[in-house]
Amino acid sequence: MTSSELTGAELPIGPHEDEPHQTGLNNRLNWLRAAVLGANDGIVSTAGIVIGAVGATSNDSAILIAGVAGLAAGAMSMAAGEYVSVSTQRDSELALLDKERRELRDEPDEELAELAGIYVGKGLNEELALEVAVALTAKDALGAHAEAELGIDPDDISNPWNAALASMLAFTVGALLPLLTITLSGPSARIPVTVVAVVLALAATGWTSARFGYSSPARAVLRNVAGGLFAMGVTYAIGSFLGTRL
Repeated sequence: MTSSELTGAELPIGPHEDEPHQTGLNNRLNWLRAAVLGANDGIVSTAGIVIGAVGATSNDSAILIAGVAGLAAGAMSMAAGEYVSVSTQRDSELALLDKERRELRDEPDEELAELAGIYVGKGLNEELALEVAVALTAKDALGAHAEAELGIDPDDISNPWNAALASMLAFTVGALLPLLTITLSGPSARIPVTVVAVVLALAATGWTSARFGYSSPARAVLRNVAGGLFAMGVTYAIGSFLGTRL
């Protein structure tokens, strides 16, 4: 039986198995986005620093210090950046919700008409749109208006601490890969081992980000790997140039 042959009584109500809708999705997506981007930045920026250091010097201590300093500075920067960014988003969401609460309190009839108008714009006739608006307003007025007008779930406001912590930890984990490979490998193997490890790690983060965003994994992997190789090539060239001049 096709979907067009199902009657209202036979149609299963609720999300289907391949696309469950869960509460808290906004915060989970923010957390995952921050984690993937943080790991990717940790890999690329730290790889660039240590590869550049190897180009400039063969001193193990200098390479390690440069890598650790880059890791610490990058992790703090990522955490602070995510906190500020998501805090701004959260402040905007809360301000819009406060405005919606005031409008529902002071202009309930106008807000009901506005909500019905939104559903008319989505294809419902006026009578059904008003019926839906009345039912949703009676159940959860703020939730109904916030979702329809603002695209905000009042029960799932962005959490800046989650994003900041996820970004900092992910950056640290990502940065440890090039740092450990370049410091634990022998002098002759440092660059090839680090480059291979970074390429594999960037391919993994590119594939993961594509899966989260439902986009093409091949394109994301290629973009990630190409960017990482370019960054390492540039920093190595700069390090080699400065190493011979200073």
